[in-house]
Order: sequence, then C-alpha cells, then structure tokens
Amino acid sequence: MNLMHLKYAVEVAKTSSITKAAENLFMGQPNLSRAIHELEDNLGIEIFRRTSKGMIPTPQGEEFLGYARKILAQVDAVEELYRGERTKVQKFSISVPRASYISCAFTEFSKRLNPADSVEIFYKETNSMRAINNILNADYKLGIIRYQADYDGNFKEMLTEKGLGYELISEFKYVLAMSEKSPLAQLDEIHKADLEPFFQVAHADPYVPSLPTTEVQKAELFEGVDKHIFVFERGSQLDLLAGMPQAFMRVSPMPQRILDRFGLVERRCADSEKTYRDVLIFKRGYCFTSLDKAFIDELMHFKRALY
Repeated sequence: MNLMHLKYAVEVAKTSSITKAAENLFMGQPNLSRAIHELEDNLGIEIFRRTSKGMIPTPQGEEFLGYARKILAQVDAVEELYRGERTKVQKFSISVPRASYISCAFTEFSKRLNPADSVEIFYKETNSMRAINNILNADYKLGIIRYQADYDGNFKEMLTEKGLGYELISEFKYVLAMSEKSPLAQLDEIHKADLEPFFQVAHADPYVPSLPTTEVQKAELFEGVDKHIFVFERGSQLDLLAGMPQAFMRVSPMPQRILDRFGLVERRCADSEKTYRDVLIFKRGYCFTSLDKAFIDELMHFKRALY
C-alpha cells in the first residue's frame, strides 16, 4: 500500500465510479480497477461494494477512507509547509438548496472578495442528503438544508446522530412562480383547482430521513395536477418557467431582481399552507472563518429583505 493507493480509493469514493475516477486521475480504468483490488487484497477487507448505483463504500471501507483522507491531508500540509509557500489560501465551501435568495447572497459575497487574496470557493446546489454527505465525506465545511417543518424531528435526530450542529436560517411558506405571460399571473390568489391544466415544475430529488423518496416527492406535488416536469438545476428551472407560460413551480420567495431578469411573477396559493425551513449545518465544534461569516451576513441580509 502506498500514497497513490490512498488517492485512488478516495477519488473512487468521491465519484462513486471507477470510470469517472479514472478520468479525474488521468489513468486507464483497468489500471485503476486493478489497483483497488490490490489494495483490498493487501488490507484483507472489501473497501467498495459494486452496485447498480456505483461503487459504495462498505462499513470497513468508510473507516479506511476516513484514515486515508486524514493521511492525505497531513501529507498536503507537510508539502505546503516545506514548499516555501508564504501565501495562505482562504477556503470557503458550502452545499445549498436550489434557492434564488441564497444564490443572490452568494453573488454579493463573491463580489466583496479581495482580489489581492488567494481564495478557493466551492458552491454546490443540491438536495439535503447530498449537502449532509458533503460535510461528512467530501470536506465541505458548511451546508444549508431545506425541509418541511413537519419533518423537523426527523432531521434534527439524524443531524445529532451524525455529529452535526445546526442553526435556523429562515422559515417561510412557498409561493408559486410562473411567467408573467401565464394565465395564472392574472389571478391575485390561486387555488389548487386553478392549477389542474398546468405543468408543475418540481425538484427531482427530495429527501427526508427514514422516508421513501416516492413518499416525499408525492408530498411536494399538488393533488389534481397530473403533468410534472422534474428538473435538478435551478437555472434550467427558471429558463423553463420563463419560456413556458403553461408551467408553474413552488418556490421560496425570490428576490425581485431574479423575477425581473426572467420575466417571472409570484402568486400566493391559498390552499398551500405548509411551512418550510432553511437550516445551516456544520460539524459540531467547527469554528467559522471570516469568509463563512461574510457569507452568512449576506445571506441574512437577503433573508430579512424577503421575509
């Protein structure tokens, strides 16, 4: 076993794929697969379970990968120390829901970065499950998860078990977003029956601990609406709403500049009274950096303006 074997295993865990990991490592897939087998034989454990969903770490594999990441981080620290580098790189990393007010806060935060500083910024829009996993397994420092207030107990129990701290960012009710050319835009207040002829745009990957995805997804859809377009990426959702007057989407309240940019309007749905929460998560005991605090300040500014 050597450092390259550790790097190989960590990259496979990161991508859940031998093929993608080989591409990222600029090596042949057969060579990488053989190296992983050699590592497993050397250790006498199965690091990965090969499934239809990709390469999934076994319990022993998760333990090994934790050690591997720490060793590689220490090696990087030693190399940086003796490389003669004097410039300290500031890092910021966060996984967030696909929400426009968070995106706007991130833009303002980025605009205020000092061009003279060396920085590395990672901003990933994803669902709550992946935001949690990114902190636990991918070295992300912060995350924001979104869920129905009814599921507060499910999430807090799971976060506590995984050693994560949490703070409430915002609490809100969804509104409906649609093109300003949509017939729905002419209504001051919308009822479920008004939505039946329209397409509902929705996130494709909702998540609640201990509940099946199909059950959670069903709870996010309007009864009576039988036309759904599931999309992962926020920009695609906004483009779709802007160009498709017969579509609508349940969203957290959006900054006016985003509505204006895409030619959208928001309307309240009288029959939709569920409360949602955006919650900041982090490893328990984590000390917030100056970049973390600057982003949170911008986030709270946009939150106050909307809510």
